[in-house]
Amino acid sequence: MVKLDRTKDNPWVLKTPPGTSEYTMYMGDKDGTPAIVCTVGKTILYYDARCIDDLYAMLKEAGDWVDLGGTDEQKPAKEGTVEAWGRSPGNPIGGWYGLKKGLRGRFGVYIPPLMEELGLCDLERNARNNRMRAK
Repeated sequence: MVKLDRTKDNPWVLKTPPGTSEYTMYMGDKDGTPAIVCTVGKTILYYDARCIDDLYAMLKEAGDWVDLGGTDEQKPAKEGTVEAWGRSPGNPIGGWYGLKKGLRGRFGVYIPPLMEELGLCDLERNARNNRMRAK
């Protein structure tokens, strides 16, 4: 299990894969579930902390690059992407890793840069159509 030890007072400061937006992440709690708290401007998102280990395992199993496919909750995610996996009934938690109803999406935008920061993946940083793979 990856050690996620950043706090609100000492968050990770990250950039989206294209490098166009900065945001922070730290460890917190959402309704009793250990969560990664993601702050983008004034918007606060929560992702189940299990997502890091679970996504890493999925990437290792895939063995190659996987498209990110980030999109918000109200839009369908492109099949075969990190985003689609992050909300799939077939993933280890059986659904959304996003914990805040209405703002559960964008998993494929915000989680991959954290995994890169933790040294778990290679991440493309192009203007669009980025991918990631396990290290």
